[in-house]
Amino acid sequence: MADTGRGIGAGIAGWIVPGLGHAILKRWGSAVVYFLSVSMLAILGMAMRGNVFPSSSTDVFDRLGFFADLGTGAIYFFSKTFEAAGPDVSHASGVYGTMLIATAGVLNMLFILEAFDIGRKAKS
Repeated sequence: MADTGRGIGAGIAGWIVPGLGHAILKRWGSAVVYFLSVSMLAILGMAMRGNVFPSSSTDVFDRLGFFADLGTGAIYFFSKTFEAAGPDVSHASGVYGTMLIATAGVLNMLFILEAFDIGRKAKS
């Protein structure tokens, strides 16, 4: 029998902190790998001075960037702390950094869906 509540809890936890949903489900190896991969991609992107899209974006592509970045969960909300110098997309490294941050968010969304699915199918 499916346990949707457990899956939703694991999915939300996995969004707040990448890998936490898998840790709750006692998938320790996946939790560590997912946390490190999402965190390192996002932090590397910010170190390269990539753009973190704000929620007030008016352009359609900027909104897509916002939703991709939002996928990193807590990392998105602390991004201004990590990225004190601000974005610099006038250089190639800034453009690549923007892509790394968005990739981290989209990757975490896939991990969230996996945690939801595993939690939903888990036996209570």
